[in-house]
Amino acid sequence: MARREPLNREKVLDAALELAGKEGLEGLSMRRLAKTLGVEAMSLYNHVSSKADLLDGIVELVFAQVEPPDPELPWQEQLRVTARNMHAAFSRHPVVPLALATDRANPTSPKAMTVLDGLVGTLYAAGFDDLGAWRALTAVNGLVFGTLLLSTGGFTGDPGTHAGEEQVGLYIHALDPVRLPHFTRLLRWTRGGGVDPAADFEQALDLLIDGLVAAAAN
Repeated sequence: MARREPLNREKVLDAALELAGKEGLEGLSMRRLAKTLGVEAMSLYNHVSSKADLLDGIVELVFAQVEPPDPELPWQEQLRVTARNMHAAFSRHPVVPLALATDRANPTSPKAMTVLDGLVGTLYAAGFDDLGAWRALTAVNGLVFGTLLLSTGGFTGDPGTHAGEEQVGLYIHALDPVRLPHFTRLLRWTRGGGVDPAADFEQALDLLIDGLVAAAAN
C-alpha cells in the first residue's frame, strides 16, 4: 500500500481552491475538503485555523499568481500590467473575487498584499498624495473585481458561467420596452453577440488610466 504524503498548508489550500472552483463557496467546508484529501476533518486544523483562514489562504494563492510589472516601465504602464495580470489571475478562479466582494476573505499576509502594495507604490511614484492614491487604488480594484463579478455568475450563479448567458434573456422578457426603451435596446444588442468581456475590460482600463494620467498632472 502506497504511503500517503503528509499534508501541509500548501496542499490544503491547493485542494481548497480546486474544491471551491467546482462547488462554490457554499460547497467549501472543512468536512468536504477533508474527504477530498482523504483525511479526518480535525487534521486540517493543523494547517488552517478556521474556514476564514482557509478562504484567506486561497485568495493568497491567487494573488501569488499575479506577475509584477517591469519596474522600468512608465508608471501608467506598470499600472496597466498590474491590473491586467490581476484580472487574468482572478478570472481563472472566479469564486475568489466573490469571497473578497462578500467580505468572507480579508487576507493581510505579505504574500497576498504584495501586489496591492506595489500598486500603491506605483501611484505614489506617479505623484499622487495619500488621498489621490487611495482613490486611484479604489478605482483600479473596482474595475478589476467589479468587471469579474459582472462577467461571471455574480453572487448567486454558477461561478464558471458568464452572467449574460443566463440573465440577459430574463431581463429582456421582464423589462417594458415602452417605458425603458434605451436599456431594452442595449440588452437586445448584447444578445447578438456584441459583448466581449475581455475587450470591455481593456476599454474600461484605457479610460481609467487616461483619467489617472490627467489627475496626476494636476
